[in-house]
Parts: sequence; C-alpha cells; structure tokens
Amino acid sequence: MPALDPTPTAFMLDLDGTLVDTLGDFVAVLNRVMADMAWPPVQRDFVEHTIGQGSEHLIRSVLAEVGAPQEHYEQAWALYQRHYEVLNGDHADVFPGVIEGLDALKALGLPMACLTNKPAEFARELLKRKGLDRYFDRVFGGDDFERKKPDPMPLLKTCEALGSAPATTWMIGDSSNDARAAHAAGCPIALVSYGYNHGQSIREVPAERYIDRLDELID
Repeated sequence: MPALDPTPTAFMLDLDGTLVDTLGDFVAVLNRVMADMAWPPVQRDFVEHTIGQGSEHLIRSVLAEVGAPQEHYEQAWALYQRHYEVLNGDHADVFPGVIEGLDALKALGLPMACLTNKPAEFARELLKRKGLDRYFDRVFGGDDFERKKPDPMPLLKTCEALGSAPATTWMIGDSSNDARAAHAAGCPIALVSYGYNHGQSIREVPAERYIDRLDELID
C-alpha cells in the first residue's frame, strides 16, 4: 500500500462506525426510550441509516419515524441520556483491525485525537470501556464545539489542539459527514468501508484513501 500523501503530522479518528460498531447500542437505547414514551420501536435499518449527525438529529428523526410530535423531544432527550449512560458499550464491539491499526498509528509518535459527534461524556466513557482511550491525546465530542461535523469547525479546532496544520492532519472516518467536514477544513480524508454511511456506498464519497480495515492505513 502506498504511503500516505500528504505525509501526516497528526490524526483525527471518528468513533461510531470507524472504531467501534455501536449500532446495537443505539437501537437498544432508542427502543427503551420509545417504550418509556409508549411509542412503537424503531427498526435497526432506520437507525443505521440515520446515525452520524449527532444525538439531537437522531432523536428528532426517530420521533418523526414513529409519528411522535417533536414537542416530545425534551422528554426523549432526557430519557436517551439516562439509558445511554447505563447501556454505553454493552451492545458494541471494536471493529476488526482497529487495535492493530491504532497500534501502528501510535507507533508513528504523532498526535492523535478522537473526534466524534457523539456527546463527549459518552464518547470518553465508551473509549475507556473498550480499552481505546490510551491511544488518544485528546477526545472531542459533538457538544465540545458550537457546530458538529459535517461543519469544518470541529476539525479545525482539533487541529489547533493537536498543534498540527489541517493540510497534514488526516481525518479517518466512515461517512460523507466526515468527508464533507474534512474537505471543508482542508484536511485529507481516509474512509473505512464497513461503517455507517446512510445506506450509500462509501466509495461514492470523494476521499484520498479507502480502506477495509484500519490496519490497512499504514504500511
């Protein structure tokens, strides 16, 4: 596999769908919320195609999907936080190749951040529970900045925190949201093929590199 071009000075990695398969967590949590609110359960396929733009977007989309009024959002959000805190990681698994890939990236001695739209508290706890927190110098969640991916702000702020120029700070993600944010921020992007891209082929999304496992990124 060719070396990364441009040569990296730092890495930013998405979490859900890139490092950890958290779809089962989302389905379990959302259906507990729906049960508490006496609404029907949401289907796994719908959740898979909807996640990636932050918890607020996910909850509003689920309410719309089951026919619940948006006025119930605040109640649903409170229940979501309560259930997610308990279930975080229970139905989630680290993707094959992630540990090996993170080991290879860490061996380069470059700064690394986990950058996700997931609420920061849940992201940090999930990384800890899965033994991945030791790889990252910084962890930023969707509530750490004023805007979320696909806005470029989180990437630019993370580059600042890592002390690395955007043009040489690689973003590694699984969706068009990651790619759009990276393009807008001027960061090179590598996309994994196994994540959640709203039901679309990831190879239809422009990127510098496509990989089937994280450990394919580095020679």
